[in-house]
Amino acid sequence: MALNESNRRQFLKASSAAVAATAVSWNASSYAAILGANDRVRVGVVGCGDRMKSALIPAFLECAKELNFEFVAVSDIWNRRREEGAAYIQKLSGSPIAAVRNNEELYARKDVDAVLVATADFQHALHGVEAVNAGRDAYVEKPTAHTMDDARKFLAAVKKTGKIVQVGTQRRSTPSYQKAAEYIKSGAFGDIVMVEMTWNVNQPGRWRRPDQVPLLKEQDTDWKRYLLNRPFEPFDARKYLEFRLFWPYSSGIPDQWLVHQIDTVHWFTGLPHPRSVVANGGIYLWKDGRQNWDTMTAVFDYGPLDDLTKGFQVQYTSRFTNSAGGVKELYYSNGGMIDMDKQTVTPTGGLNAHFAAEIGMKPNLLPNSSLVESSESVSTDANTGRDPQTSANMRNWMECVRSRKTPNAPIEAGYSHSVALCMNVAAIQTGEKVTFDDKTQQVIAGGKVYA
Repeated sequence: MALNESNRRQFLKASSAAVAATAVSWNASSYAAILGANDRVRVGVVGCGDRMKSALIPAFLECAKELNFEFVAVSDIWNRRREEGAAYIQKLSGSPIAAVRNNEELYARKDVDAVLVATADFQHALHGVEAVNAGRDAYVEKPTAHTMDDARKFLAAVKKTGKIVQVGTQRRSTPSYQKAAEYIKSGAFGDIVMVEMTWNVNQPGRWRRPDQVPLLKEQDTDWKRYLLNRPFEPFDARKYLEFRLFWPYSSGIPDQWLVHQIDTVHWFTGLPHPRSVVANGGIYLWKDGRQNWDTMTAVFDYGPLDDLTKGFQVQYTSRFTNSAGGVKELYYSNGGMIDMDKQTVTPTGGLNAHFAAEIGMKPNLLPNSSLVESSESVSTDANTGRDPQTSANMRNWMECVRSRKTPNAPIEAGYSHSVALCMNVAAIQTGEKVTFDDKTQQVIAGGKVYA
C-alpha cells in the first residue's frame, strides 16, 4: 500500500505550512561548516538516566574512536545523576568529563558540537529544539512528541536550522527492517491487508524506580526546569523518576512502545499517519498509583487519504500483565505474511489453490524467504547487553554529522510517529474515534480540535 503521490504532497505541503518552516538551502558557508575527517566531534550528554547509560553511551563509544568523536560534558538537573554520569563516562572513555547543571550551561560552552538527548518522554521535542537552536546536531530519543504543539516546534526548528537530527527509532537502521521496506515497496509482497502488532510483558516493576524515588530531594534538582511547558504542580519524585506511569509526562504504552512499531508502518508504506484511531483499555491489575494504562488495544486505519475504499488496519495490543505473545510485528497480504520477529516472508494465510479455484482465480502464495543473512543478528546480546539496532542507529547519526546527509530516522519520521501517537492519546483520553486534519495539522476527536 504505497502513499498516493497527491496525498504525500498534500501532507508535506500542509505540515510545512503549519510550522512555517522551509528547508535550509546550502551555500558556500554551509559547506564550510562540514567537519573534516580530522576534526574531532565533541559531544554532550543531555539527561544521564537509564537509557543513556545502558544503551546510548555504549553505542556511541563503540565507534567513537574510529569516527573521531568524544564525550566532553554531561548536563543533568539532578546533581546525583549529573555527578554519577560524568564519572561513569570518564571511566569508560578515559577522558575528563565536565558536569553542568542544565542545558543553558551546556550550550554556553564552546567545546560542544553535538548532543545525545535521553530525557523524560515529554521533554524530547523541547530539548531537541534547544539543541538545534543552539547550533548543535542531535540524537534525540523517542518518542519525538506526544503533543502536536511540541511536534510542530521541533520540526520547524530542525527545518530552520538544517542541523542533523536522528530520532531514536532504531529499527530504521536495522538490516532486516531495511530489507522488509525494500521488499514491500517493490510490490512483490502485494497490498498490505492487515498488520498485527503486540508488545506484551509481565512486569509489575516495569518503569518503577522504588530504589531511586527516596533518594531524590527537591533541593537537589530543578523541578520548574523539569516541568518545561507542562502545568505546574508540586514536586513529586515519582512523576520525576517514574514519569512513564503518569500523564502529562508520558502516555506509557503509546509513548514507549507503540511509536517503535507504528513507525515501521509509515516507513514501509509511505503513508504519513493513520486516517483514524480508536482505543480501549485500563489499569486492570497494577494499581500502584499509576495513571497510564497497563493494558491497551488500539485500532489504526491506514490508506490513501483521497480513497477510503483502499487501506488496511493495524491492530495494536499491549499489556503488562501477561507476557504471552511477546513483541510481534506481522504484516499480511493476500499472498502471505512478513514476520519481523522471525525476519521471514512466508505464504502463511495466502490464497491457496483450492479456494482460488472456487471462483476461477489463480493461487497467490509467496515463496519462503529470509530478510537477513545467516550471519546477521539484530537481537540484544544477553551476555554484554549490546543492542545492535541502537548501535547501528548511533553510527548512522555519527556518519551523517560528518557527511551532512539525511540520517535513517530523520525528523520527518519523528513527526509522523508523533501524529499517530497524539491520535492514540486523544483516543485514550476521549473515548472517541480520532482523525487528523492535514490542512491544519490538528488532531480531531468527536468532531472537535483536540490538539
